[in-house]
Amino acid sequence: MDQLALLFVLLLGAVLSVPLGERLGLPAPVLMTLLGISLALPGFVPNVDIPPEFILPLLLPPLLYAAVRRTSWRQFAANRRPIFLLAVALVFVTTAAVAAVAQAIVPGLPIAAAVALGALVAPPDPVAATAVAGQLGLPRRLVSILEGEGLFNDVTAIVLYHVAIAAAVSGSFSLPHAALQLVLSGVVAVAVGLALGWAAHKLMDFLDDATLQIGLSLLVPYASYVMAEELHGSGVLAVLTTALFLAEYALGADDVMTRFAGHTVWDVVDTLVTGVAFGLIGLELHNAVRTASGRWADMLGWAAAVVAVVVLVRLLWLLPATWLARRLHAKRDYDEEIPMSWRETVVMWWSGMRGVASVALALAIPLETSDGGPFPDRDEIVFIAFGVIMATLVLQGLTLPWLVRRLGVRADDSAEKEFEKALAVRAAKAAKQRLKEIEDEEELPEEMAERLLRRAFEIGVRISPEVAEDERREGHEQRVRRLRRMRRIQGEMLSAARHEVLAARSEPGADPEVVDRVLRHLDVRSLR
Repeated sequence: MDQLALLFVLLLGAVLSVPLGERLGLPAPVLMTLLGISLALPGFVPNVDIPPEFILPLLLPPLLYAAVRRTSWRQFAANRRPIFLLAVALVFVTTAAVAAVAQAIVPGLPIAAAVALGALVAPPDPVAATAVAGQLGLPRRLVSILEGEGLFNDVTAIVLYHVAIAAAVSGSFSLPHAALQLVLSGVVAVAVGLALGWAAHKLMDFLDDATLQIGLSLLVPYASYVMAEELHGSGVLAVLTTALFLAEYALGADDVMTRFAGHTVWDVVDTLVTGVAFGLIGLELHNAVRTASGRWADMLGWAAAVVAVVVLVRLLWLLPATWLARRLHAKRDYDEEIPMSWRETVVMWWSGMRGVASVALALAIPLETSDGGPFPDRDEIVFIAFGVIMATLVLQGLTLPWLVRRLGVRADDSAEKEFEKALAVRAAKAAKQRLKEIEDEEELPEEMAERLLRRAFEIGVRISPEVAEDERREGHEQRVRRLRRMRRIQGEMLSAARHEVLAARSEPGADPEVVDRVLRHLDVRSLR
């Protein structure tokens, strides 16, 4: 099996792992990791041959961009305190604890290399955590914290990682210089992210075509990452900033096709890249095993010690940090999304799975230092990192569903339904207000005005039937049943029309472009 065939197997596995995970009640990333492990065991499967410097730029930008599209800047801003307490600060604490333990147990490990190890195993993976949370029906506030924690943890950890790697490669370290580098990296990244987000927004207005706009959105995260890295900024923070900017301003309310098709395209990209990334994690087990040959006892002991540090530090930090976040929350006028009980805190603790960012950083460790010598203890660092990844991703990923069921942590749908109802009322009122404005400008027949007013009311009822009174709701449900029947019959009619047009595509003299144009027209009619 060559590299191309291996990539195809991973892509196919990424597609199949989603429905298989739903049936088995297991997260798709965990299944892909197990697939990678099973592929790494046979001797005929080749080692993954990706240059270390390409790992981060290839995997992280699309995954970060896809994750940010599901949230908003206002959500981050409103929850900045719990995100900082439960996310950013925890990276520094975990990095310091892992570095101290690793330097104490691994003979001859330099402090810079130990810090690099701590930084690369510190950030929980947002992709794995949210994939698990989405399938388990956790409260929305926990999912929001996991998303925010994962994204901002990646930013903090990767900047720390680059500082530590630079110190290990050069052999020198200056705390003031490192602190200045951290600040400048963040400033440059935010500036690049905002500038590129604004430029992409203007380009999307200029393109004015759904296909071209979506194509541009696929290029933007890579451009943001590379540009920031070239200017010595944080590529991850730049992608995060660009994605948040575009999520707020890129599409207008009437860009229906771009929004609809864009969600579909990015869901496909997210599924495929996530599957490949977690499959690579399993495949790299082959190299880790080869590294430990002859030193199994020592290497496994070091990895187990670091796993224990990572898991225990997260628990010992979350308990007081969550208590402090709740105390601060009680003094605020707005809602912050924080764990509201010890059960939710335990679930959040056990959701701290390491994944894509950790494996990418481990593989990206340079092979040599600036003087031409080998990077200190690179094999040991990579083995320990993969031990942490496997232990947290596979063990915690497989047991988290059981833990959630055992603790009885479930989402409360009442708040979401109330918010949905409020939005439905606002949507209906906006439609009625616009109808009134049109009636003031144009003279509408009475029958048409009444029908349009009823349609405006039904806009809200179709979103949330709870907005209607009992009698009117019953009437609406009857109309919905009739409408569904009409749509079913209309769908069969359109299906017959599509079959006839498609059959004409193979007839002699038929122009395929004309046939496809007519098919697109019929497809759009089917969506209405």
